[in-house]
Amino acid sequence: MQALYAQLLVGLINGSFYALLSLGLAVIFGMLNIINFAHGALYMMGAFAAYFLLNLGGINYWWALLLAPIIVGIFGMILERTMLKFLTGLDHLYGLLLTFGIALIVQGVFQNYFGSSGLPYAIPDQLRGGMNLGFMFLPIYRGWVVVFSLVVCLGTWYLIEKTQLGAYLRAATENPTLVRAFGINVPRMITLTYGLGVGLAALAGVLSAPINQVRPLMGADLIIVVFAVVVIGGMGSIMGSIITGFALGVIEGLTKYFYPEASNTVVFVLMVLVLLVKPTGLTGRAA
Repeated sequence: MQALYAQLLVGLINGSFYALLSLGLAVIFGMLNIINFAHGALYMMGAFAAYFLLNLGGINYWWALLLAPIIVGIFGMILERTMLKFLTGLDHLYGLLLTFGIALIVQGVFQNYFGSSGLPYAIPDQLRGGMNLGFMFLPIYRGWVVVFSLVVCLGTWYLIEKTQLGAYLRAATENPTLVRAFGINVPRMITLTYGLGVGLAALAGVLSAPINQVRPLMGADLIIVVFAVVVIGGMGSIMGSIITGFALGVIEGLTKYFYPEASNTVVFVLMVLVLLVKPTGLTGRAA
């Protein structure tokens, strides 16, 4: 049972990263209709931003949680203003190819300067150690990652689905002409939305740094699985991405315990099954 609980914890942690990353992808696709293949590279940039803030500026983990998403989000907004905005109205394939190229460039630059090995990032002192729950030993930092990720995911869902700002964002993508008539700067809102999605990826990178170390290819290892999560949950579905991210992390953890050989493929098997039954995903809507 100890091994089972350990795998469930690993699954929840992986699910936290899946949920945050797929949430950012869902925000970008749902609001902007861009398939952002650079998401993994931007996740990696978030981890490196935290590493640089600590080692070059002496800025600790807690400030990195705030500053790294802002820094990478600004980088994402520059990408949107200088490249992605020209793809408006074109086929999704153009956005996919452009962001795939951006991902290769970013990963190549970091790999050229830092190699492929991981750089250590220490767990903050306040989150060191663990708690004995009786049935298992819970590392405090890993518990923090799960809880914090869930809070951020639900907060983002509330912002987009339940607030006036979220209503403006959704309206700006569905009927930009009408929204402009109310005096709202639609291009600026689209840029900020892309920055929000990118910032969520960077936040996941900061959370991941103490667990998985900081590596140039850390995003490449996750991005395919995250796309599968988004497809299963429904492209552009905010709540679908959150629920599916955590659920698939747990399913992956259980698979590692009961049948380890299938742990690397179970997500893709589920994706195929879901697409056969409901091509729009579990919570997606038909166009």
